[in-house]
Amino acid sequence: MSDLFDALKPAVKAELPVHRICLVGASGLIGSAVLEESIGRSDMRVVSIARREVPLPQGARTEVLVGRTEDWPALIGAAHADVLVCALGTTMKAAGSQEAFRAVDHDLVLEVARAARAAGIGHMVAVSAVGADRMSRNFYLRTKGEVEEALGKVGFRRLDILRPGLLRGRRKERRGLEGVGQVVAPLADLLVLHGKYRRFRSVRASMVARAIFALVREKPQGRFVHDFDGMRRVMRRAGE
Repeated sequence: MSDLFDALKPAVKAELPVHRICLVGASGLIGSAVLEESIGRSDMRVVSIARREVPLPQGARTEVLVGRTEDWPALIGAAHADVLVCALGTTMKAAGSQEAFRAVDHDLVLEVARAARAAGIGHMVAVSAVGADRMSRNFYLRTKGEVEEALGKVGFRRLDILRPGLLRGRRKERRGLEGVGQVVAPLADLLVLHGKYRRFRSVRASMVARAIFALVREKPQGRFVHDFDGMRRVMRRAGE
């Protein structure tokens, strides 16, 4: 009789732990996707750090702390986050020079990481780029590789580096040839990018965001690099 009574009782779903994310780069394609994908999730709470107000999708579980970049360390501390997600990045065209590009994609990323560690955050997820290599002759890829190496020395308990290929999604600004690439990329993925070239496949920003949420829940310590297939694996592991 007691077994029957227990079977008739409504099932009580265990509440998922809430992971508090400090997001820098919320206005970009990946950052915007993180905010979009956070809608309806009770297990993720996003606190964005920005230089100016960020348009928020309706229903997003987020708040925005606004300040100059020199104020970001204090804002990062005020976020009381478990994980730092860094989606900062610019382009050579927008930056105007190699020095200005490096100031964002290397120096500011590293400053944010150090501020997060000083605030007690032990886990960082950083968005880099496929082909990142500190020995590359390409300035963009060399800068990405150098900041990856520097992040590994900041002292995070866990560091996840994402290396997506061409990002697909709705950008706020037009990027010329990149827009053309978004159109032809799915065909190239299907016809050309196989085997060792799969890591260069294009990827939707929404998929990168879901991979980020999957990684936020990962526990093992260390430094991990995730390319196209790596992001898919971690998503499957987390049921994303």
